[in-house]
Amino acid sequence: MITIYTDGACSGNPGVGGWGVVIIEDNKNEFFLNGGDKNTTNNKMELTAAIKALKTFEKKSTITLITDSKYVKDGIQSWIQNWKKNGWKTAAKKPVKNKELWIELDELIARHNITWEWVKGHAGNIHNEKADYLARRYIEEI
Repeated sequence: MITIYTDGACSGNPGVGGWGVVIIEDNKNEFFLNGGDKNTTNNKMELTAAIKALKTFEKKSTITLITDSKYVKDGIQSWIQNWKKNGWKTAAKKPVKNKELWIELDELIARHNITWEWVKGHAGNIHNEKADYLARRYIEEI
């Protein structure tokens, strides 16, 4: 059983951004990932957090991925099929922003059995708060 919490943050948008990941295996073993970019956006960091988390698992796994980003959750569960069908264009016929990251995330999720969940950010969920802390820590260290 694998549970992943992801978060992204940005100081300025665009600006210095960070991503954080909390991975919990078998409800006990926790490990953490974080990183960032000096010139990015919050949405890119949210997507990057999910990508980096999933890249840690080479074997097909059953994963619950919890994000506080409706952009990531809705994008992967609702919008991406139409984007692909429409040649990576939105319903308004505009190019999909962060297309390369969406493609990478789509390829990674095809390897696993993933349940996506949304949690309200900054609402006291201890693991979401830790992911946020990890994302912001990168920003503060720059």
